[in-house]
Amino acid sequence: MAPSEKTVIYTTQNTYLTQNPITQKTKNVWLVFHGIGYLSRYFVKYFEGLNPDENHIIVPQAPSKYYLKNEYKYVGASWLTKENTPMEINNVLNYVDAVFDAEEIPSDVNLILFGFSQGVSIATRWLVHKKIQPKALILYAGGIPNELKKEDFGFLDFDTTSVEIIYGNADAFLTPERLKTEKVKIDALFQGKAEVTTFKGGHEVKPELIAGLI
Repeated sequence: MAPSEKTVIYTTQNTYLTQNPITQKTKNVWLVFHGIGYLSRYFVKYFEGLNPDENHIIVPQAPSKYYLKNEYKYVGASWLTKENTPMEINNVLNYVDAVFDAEEIPSDVNLILFGFSQGVSIATRWLVHKKIQPKALILYAGGIPNELKKEDFGFLDFDTTSVEIIYGNADAFLTPERLKTEKVKIDALFQGKAEVTTFKGGHEVKPELIAGLI
């Protein structure tokens, strides 16, 4: 008899990280999704160039931890894999909802969604799921999920929300074929309103680029 895979629902916990308190001086709240292999406490360092009085940074933590390079020394994390992806997407979205609700973000600040690498898939999926109107959607060196369609972004007002696409000209993960495919998706999903920025470099975060985004 073949084994039977079953599903249970249970309560779990996960951390997230913030940097810079929300005060009357806060102008921008960044909800930042790191790439595969990161922990939130290391990824937040890329945002240290932002004015700490004006920028509150929220960095959710991908739930699946693992040891990097088989050395059992350094730990990284992943948002999703090809295993049970729909269920895991739902789990991640519920987690991000909980982070967002816990932060009680004031309505008079600018919300900026930022995704790097694998984090792009989380940022775009959560945006479509939550249907909020951020000040900016910044997609950095990652791919937009194939299941997302133009109508999923129909709620966005592109006069209110700016869309920034950033990637390195020597990014090994973004081959010419993949860039062509992504361009078709970007043009369709964001109605030609996305601004594309390239830099000299590979699959890496450039803090100076982040500091210049706002």
